[in-house]
Amino acid sequence: MRAWAVKVPAPIESDPCPLQLVKKPVPTPAPGEVLVKVLACGVCHTDLHVTEGDLPVHQPEVTPGHEIVGRVVASGASTQRFTIGDRIGIPWFRHACGVCRYCRSGHENLCPHSLYTGWDHDGGYAEYVTVPEGFAYRIPARFKDVEAAPLLCAGIIGYRALLRANVPAGGRLGLYGFGGSAHLAAQLAIKQGIEVHVFTRGKDAQKFALELGCASAQG
Repeated sequence: MRAWAVKVPAPIESDPCPLQLVKKPVPTPAPGEVLVKVLACGVCHTDLHVTEGDLPVHQPEVTPGHEIVGRVVASGASTQRFTIGDRIGIPWFRHACGVCRYCRSGHENLCPHSLYTGWDHDGGYAEYVTVPEGFAYRIPARFKDVEAAPLLCAGIIGYRALLRANVPAGGRLGLYGFGGSAHLAAQLAIKQGIEVHVFTRGKDAQKFALELGCASAQG
């Protein structure tokens, strides 16, 4: 299959570019995993960190990409959540041990044995990718592939932050910075009847925030 691989981490403008188009074998799903044909993969700034070496190499010539939407085309042994043809999403968080104190207390994001898509394991800048079925999401039919892809990272982060803020309807929410996660969280908050105020230096971002219905946007 065709895939993008980080040959040698370096600034993205380098010549040659650290991200190279290569041929890799189609991965075989391990027990508990499914094989997914990639339909869309978003671009996250973390992918740039992996490519440029800001995140130290965990796997030589890794394929980045962790905002993945695709269809299940094969299953490993002991899988039962998904069937062939299901459209699913694959996020950054790929694996947790399930037995440490963080996992057992519902804080698996803090698991010291956690693994990540596109860093510890090949990600979605490829034609096929595998994922443990417990760390994938069903994608509702109402979302197009390219619309759903950013939800697998920016959407998850923004939604979790909004839940933790616990702002009641009619309350006020301040967002500092207005990137991928913030602009999705803002839309959810506004739909919930929350008054959203944005603080960001970017003039385009300020304009975008107001277009989305935020009450104010300033630097």
